[in-house]
Amino acid sequence: MLFTYIVINKPYEVLTQFTDENGRATLKDFVPVPHIYPVGRLDYDSEGLVLLTDDKALQHRLSDPKFKIEKTYWVQVENIPDENALLQLRKGIFLKNVKTAPAKATLLQPAPTVWERSKPIRFRQNIPTSWLQISLTQGMNRQVRKMTAAVGFPTLRLIRVSIGTFQIGKLAPGEWRHLTPEEVKTLKRGSR
Repeated sequence: MLFTYIVINKPYEVLTQFTDENGRATLKDFVPVPHIYPVGRLDYDSEGLVLLTDDKALQHRLSDPKFKIEKTYWVQVENIPDENALLQLRKGIFLKNVKTAPAKATLLQPAPTVWERSKPIRFRQNIPTSWLQISLTQGMNRQVRKMTAAVGFPTLRLIRVSIGTFQIGKLAPGEWRHLTPEEVKTLKRGSR
């Protein structure tokens, strides 16, 4: 059976699904390919890498936390986290009595070069911002945002840049493409 494998750079304020009863933008507005589904989810107000496929086995392996596939995000936060805040993220954070798995967290200096967002982040003249790279294997609802807020550095912008070893590359927001056969092989190898 031939499966379809697509990568898209999901724009800000787009749902990671193909329908919405409230008329919000969805992946259907960008990808005119039927019968494919997102691997995992990415919040409406988050951006970046989303894989789409009709290969249910691969979809399950990449999105189920028990397989521990690492997802990496670039996270713009309010203020500049100190080493103590980064250490807390690395050890795991208690969110509503549930401790998150340890994350990889580093301050990105210099800040990454990213595309302009359709709606700019809020800017406060007296409060600087900084970028973190956070990698985790869990997928709790809005986990990265809750973790940065818990250590005192609210997320202003969140971009997923990789799933496993697969990276977003140079796709602009809303752009998508089919994966090459070699990329599919690499993705399958990395999800075992």
